[in-house]
Amino acid sequence: QVQLVESGGGLVQAGGSLRLSCAASGRTWSIDTMGWFRQAPGKEREFVAAISRRGGSTYYADSVKGRFTISRDNAKNTVYLQMNSLKPEDTAVYYCAAAVSPITSVQAVEYAYWGQGTQVTVSS
Repeated sequence: QVQLVESGGGLVQAGGSLRLSCAASGRTWSIDTMGWFRQAPGKEREFVAAISRRGGSTYYADSVKGRFTISRDNAKNTVYLQMNSLKPEDTAVYYCAAAVSPITSVQAVEYAYWGQGTQVTVSS
């Protein structure tokens, strides 16, 4: 099993920045692609970004391209999401996810492990 713990969420004004972290533990050797998803109140969970095992490939939702950057440090078993130029519509619970195979899918069902989520609130 793999455990994922997110941190770094909070309240920020529009235009501000936050950096989310997700620390993995357990069978970390089995992790391949890692991703971030988010879910706003009354909405479905949506894909935000993903990164390949060695970090050579990254994928972003159109809504965050140019503003968010995903990265990972395999030595620390940690994936990050740097969020800049935040907008009120970025307000959501952000979830870290891990897949055990190399995937490029934006479908949540493709990810085997999930964190508990961290709240990000952007005020206008």
